[in-house]
Amino acid sequence: MHSESFMQKAIVVAATARRRTSPNPWVGCVLVAADGRTAEGTTEPPGGRHAERVALDVAAAAGIDVAGATAYVTLEPCSHHGRTPPCADALIAAGVARVVVAVTDPDPKVSGQGLDRLRAAGVDVVTGVLADEVHDQLAPYLHHRRTGRPFVVLKVATTLDGRIAAADGSSQWITGTAARTAAHELRADSDAIVVGAGTVRTDDPSLTTRLVDGPSPRRIVLGHAPVDAKVHPCTEYSGPLPELLDRLGAEGVLQLMVEGGATVAAAFHSAGLVDRYVLHMAPAVMGDGATAWPGVHTPSMHHLWRGRTRAVRQLGDDIEIVVEPERNPR
Repeated sequence: MHSESFMQKAIVVAATARRRTSPNPWVGCVLVAADGRTAEGTTEPPGGRHAERVALDVAAAAGIDVAGATAYVTLEPCSHHGRTPPCADALIAAGVARVVVAVTDPDPKVSGQGLDRLRAAGVDVVTGVLADEVHDQLAPYLHHRRTGRPFVVLKVATTLDGRIAAADGSSQWITGTAARTAAHELRADSDAIVVGAGTVRTDDPSLTTRLVDGPSPRRIVLGHAPVDAKVHPCTEYSGPLPELLDRLGAEGVLQLMVEGGATVAAAFHSAGLVDRYVLHMAPAVMGDGATAWPGVHTPSMHHLWRGRTRAVRQLGDDIEIVVEPERNPR
C-alpha cells in the first residue's frame, strides 16, 4: 500500500468526524508500524484528543510498536499548547520516523511550525499528498483560518427556468425527497444557517436536520421573526452582511449556510460573499414566478458572472450542481 492509499484511508476516517469537531478541524490519522500493522484516529469533540493522539492510543491499546512508524495525517500536526498538548511532540516522543501530511495548517498558531518541529527532531516529513482532496474536505476550516470568516454555502432550489416560487408565493416543494434530504445533510455540516425574515413569514421553516442524523445549525434571521415562528430560538440580525460574517467567524462558525429567500441569496451573491453555490434543479418549468436572483443586473455578456463547476450528481429526479467562484484558493 503506497502513500496515497494510506492518505486516502485517513481522508475516509476524517469524514466520520465531520459533524462533531467544530470549531476544530476534522482530521484523520493512520499510523503504519514497521511490521505493517495500522492504527487509526480522528479528531474528538472540542476538548478531546486530536487525531494523532487517538491513533497513538489505539496503537498502544493494541500492542502495536510505533517506533519507526509512518503517520499519515490529513492536516499538519499542531505545535502549540491549546486544550491538548502539541501533537507534533506526541509523535516525536512515540518514535515515529516519518510523517506524511496532506496540507499545512494556516492557523497562525501552527502555520508550518508543527512540520518544523518534526524536522528538527529528525523526523522525515512529506507534504502535499492528496492535497486537493483534503483542501475540499477541510475547505470551511481552511477558509476560516485564512480569512476569519465562515465559509459561505448558498443553497437554492429552482425549476429548469430558474424559478424558486410560484406567482402566488408558494414554493413547497420544488424538489423531491432526495434533494431535500441532501439539503438537510448540508445543514448538518453547517454551524449556522441564515434566512430572511420574509421567508420566515411566508414558509415558517424550522431549519432543522430532521431528515438526517446530525446536529441542527444555529439559526439566524435577517430581520425580525414572528414570536411564534418555528425558527426560534434564533439570532435576529439587522446590519451589513460583511459585519455578520466577521461576527460569526469570531464566534467560531466555520460554515454558514444561506437558505433563502431570493432577496437574501441575491444580496450575498452581489456582495461577492458566497464561497460555494449548491443548486438543486427540478425537471419542472414554472414560467411566471419568482426568480432566484432578483435585482442581479448584468448589462452585457462581458459582465456575466462565471464560476467553476465542482460537482454534479442526480438526486432522484432532480440534479445537484456545485459551483465555486474562480477566486476560491486551492
